[in-house]
Amino acid sequence: MEKEEELKKEIRDLEEKLKDREASLPAHSVRPQQMLVIEELEIAIEEKKKELERLIKEKTVPSVD
Repeated sequence: MEKEEELKKEIRDLEEKLKDREASLPAHSVRPQQMLVIEELEIAIEEKKKELERLIKEKTVPSVD
């Protein structure tokens, strides 16, 4: 359960950073580095969500020992 809560917190933190980065983008002349940071945050969020899904599935599916 602790790992699950930790992942949820990490996802919330990353989503907040993403929101801040997107809000700080200028209307014109976005630099490639700015977009790269946003893409990296999006990828990190997706990876954490997938990890959380796996953790939840492992917890709900009984092992076949």
